[in-house]
Amino acid sequence: MPAHVGIIMDGNGRWASRHGLPRAIGHERGVEALRRTVKAAPKLGLQYLTVYSFSTENWRRPVAEVSALFALLKTFINRDLDQLIKEGVKVSVFGTRKGLPEEINTLLERAERETRHNTAFNLGIAFNYGGREEITRATRAIAQDVKAGRLDPENIDEAAIAARLDTAAFPDPDLIIRTGEESRLSNFLIWQSAYAELVFMDVLWPEFGEAGLEQALSVFASRERRFGGLKSGAG
Repeated sequence: MPAHVGIIMDGNGRWASRHGLPRAIGHERGVEALRRTVKAAPKLGLQYLTVYSFSTENWRRPVAEVSALFALLKTFINRDLDQLIKEGVKVSVFGTRKGLPEEINTLLERAERETRHNTAFNLGIAFNYGGREEITRATRAIAQDVKAGRLDPENIDEAAIAARLDTAAFPDPDLIIRTGEESRLSNFLIWQSAYAELVFMDVLWPEFGEAGLEQALSVFASRERRFGGLKSGAG
């Protein structure tokens, strides 16, 4: 069983198109899928779940769709935060807050603040997140520490970089799931997923839930993770 699973939630727009519905409806159904998945994850034995909610590249979408995605985040937090608190879920937000509307930043801060003492389950929300942007910020922080004399350049190693990433409090993901019939990481946890198992699923995100998560976990269980070593029993 993986400790940490990351999910690229893709396919809301295509689901809506195939059902003759506006893209906004697809995103609304995507929130329902997120709700099902967050509820199922701890029940299936996971400790950490990180979902890719809004990428730094999503700003390229039409203004109306970006606004709709922001509205759905507000709906999810306002509607589900009390339940997350009740179930002991700790919310961590990954990504840059730069450029986000003040009300969105306030909402994200509220979710983190009101769940910070919870220990039953960890939910990471990658919002306004990009893996390269995250590594750039970590590199800048290292440069500032070196300049200030807090860090010797000889001590810069993988651990020093990882400690300055948004996900420092999370273990690296064991499994990355992508729905939506695409097979790429799209700048999601690119440092952290160096040895993650990747499972690409044809299901569109609004159709995802406990059954889809179980299916991905079954695929994960069938694989042998070697981390660069030899297969068990190999000479």
